[in-house]
Amino acid sequence: MAESSRLKATVFVGGLDHAVTQQTLYHAFLPFGDIVEVNLPKPELPSSKDPHRGFGYVEFEHADDAKDAIDNMDRSELYGHVIKVAPAKPQKDLTEGLGSKTAIWEQEGWLAKHAVSEEDRKAAETAQQGTDDGPMDPMQGLEGLDEAGPKPV
Repeated sequence: MAESSRLKATVFVGGLDHAVTQQTLYHAFLPFGDIVEVNLPKPELPSSKDPHRGFGYVEFEHADDAKDAIDNMDRSELYGHVIKVAPAKPQKDLTEGLGSKTAIWEQEGWLAKHAVSEEDRKAAETAQQGTDDGPMDPMQGLEGLDEAGPKPV
């Protein structure tokens, strides 16, 4: 299955009680279609007593089944917790974006988006040369306005 169609058939399930297992999630979403996989990510710290991080993913065989699951299960209750069910989003690349350890301007995606062509650079230099007279005086053109009232005729 292609990655994009696989993503469309996957739902994110958030707000899970820690008593929920993969089997519980499987049986809760089974009425909406054939399930390929249920995934409950483990806590980042191995010393944590929690069996999962409070969210999971359910992958269906068909994207329509995922839509039905979202429509019917979002804001429903499971083990006393109101759960959030939404389309799954692709996992972020740890080397891209604001959460990475690399400066944003050194990332390929940023450079491709914000690169300035040599032609644009030359046009900007030409425009700058034309305005090298210094900053314009903000008071220029206001001569004679220092007196209040009507102007004498």
